[in-house]
Amino acid sequence: MNKSFMVPPLLPRALPGYRHIKRYWDHRNNHCIAKILPGEYYVTRHDEILMTVVGSCVAACIRDSISGIGGMNHFMLPHVSIDRWEHTSVSAANRYGSFAMEHLINDILKHGGQRQNLEVKLFGGGRIMRNMANIGQKNIDFVKKYVQAEGLTLLAEDLGDIYPRKILFFPANGRVRVKKLRAIEQMILQRENAYRRNLENQPIAGDVELF
Repeated sequence: MNKSFMVPPLLPRALPGYRHIKRYWDHRNNHCIAKILPGEYYVTRHDEILMTVVGSCVAACIRDSISGIGGMNHFMLPHVSIDRWEHTSVSAANRYGSFAMEHLINDILKHGGQRQNLEVKLFGGGRIMRNMANIGQKNIDFVKKYVQAEGLTLLAEDLGDIYPRKILFFPANGRVRVKKLRAIEQMILQRENAYRRNLENQPIAGDVELF
């Protein structure tokens, strides 16, 4: 049968709060794919693929190894100057990373995951533009310290280098496919630059909830 005439299966129901995430049926992988953009995160209880493309940003893939409930985020620390933010024990920049990690972890736990079963895989943080500040390394330093401080189990990482990465995460079984993109796509740079500008213009409200 011609695939162009095949009717895709119904997508599994997204958990509350995730209806804004773009999802579609992928015939090549025979799975529903949820596409995670910079600043977004997604959690699922179904057999879905979570996909994103990271340059200097970092994507954390976290799952409950027993139940298969898991999710992915895509975040960057804002590049902020000392005279703009007042430094505290948790810096203003790190608060964004903490929010990104805690929101993902809290939602996994809220939907049935157990903290002692969580396993983490980390990707991204590439220095994709050599003439720019190494934002990727700052993201790497933050997320590795966060995982260590919170006592989470880090199973795998593919961090740093100079390449953007396409990430496919299968929370149901924990598999991750990583493709390093040899050519820098202009869309990746435009997306991350717009995301960074948005972060730097946002005020920080409230305190960080640390585990």
